[in-house]
Amino acid sequence: MPATKEIRNKIKSVQNTRKITKAMEMVAASKMRKSHQRMNKTRAYSQKLIEVAQRLSVAETESRHSFLIDIDDPSTIKSVAFIVISTDKGLCGALNSNLFRLLINKIREHSDLNHKIQAVAIGNKGLGFLQRAGVNVIASVSHLGDNPTSEKIIGPVSVAIDAYMKGEIDLVYLCHSKFINTMRQVPKIEILLPLPENNLQTPKHSWDYLYEPDPNTLIDVVLKRFIETTIFHSLAENIASEQSARMVAMKAASDNANTMIDELQLIYNKTRQAAITKELSEIVSGADAV
Repeated sequence: MPATKEIRNKIKSVQNTRKITKAMEMVAASKMRKSHQRMNKTRAYSQKLIEVAQRLSVAETESRHSFLIDIDDPSTIKSVAFIVISTDKGLCGALNSNLFRLLINKIREHSDLNHKIQAVAIGNKGLGFLQRAGVNVIASVSHLGDNPTSEKIIGPVSVAIDAYMKGEIDLVYLCHSKFINTMRQVPKIEILLPLPENNLQTPKHSWDYLYEPDPNTLIDVVLKRFIETTIFHSLAENIASEQSARMVAMKAASDNANTMIDELQLIYNKTRQAAITKELSEIVSGADAV
């Protein structure tokens, strides 16, 4: 019965695949809990640094920091950079593709305006996408693991920040997946530099810091740290989104495998029953002939 043997092989193959997807679902669930805790820890530090940056943004200094100078005339923009945070691995549903779809639309907008486009890729999937799209990648880092440190991303990010401070880049975007909950992750593209006014709202109180050694040096250090922390927190959110999306995708794959096994089992039973009925009919016909 070659037909039933083929179906049995298919059932066995799907069962083996189900074991893999179930194991990956459990691993992703475990990593998701850890990444969610890590994201919450970075959020507390990020919120406190935002408060300090808000105070420094209205400090009375001799000169205005380049991070805080708004673009009054959009026509003066000549060059933009995208810091793209993606995953190193796949099998996480549409997490990366949703972000890349939003990113390619934004790239086309600036291309239509003849803006020079550059990018910093954090994550192997984003690097591959940017290379296929023909975008100039000025720095990249990948294989950060499930527990990355800020030191690993400071180098590539500094390339874009230094270029902005030198005036080589007029606008810097941050692209990542924002973690909402286990079932929902939203792709986001937001302006990182110059710092938007809604990110640094005017403090309610009128007091100011005492600066040592001088306000300009301290503001420069704090605002750079603020940018780096914002990117690192976005990376932590992206990792939490990745593990959540992978857990959901692997659960859906396991459920589909169960459905496929049931369908194949039903087909196998029908085929086997039909073969048995045929054999019985042949035996009865042979007995009648004798």
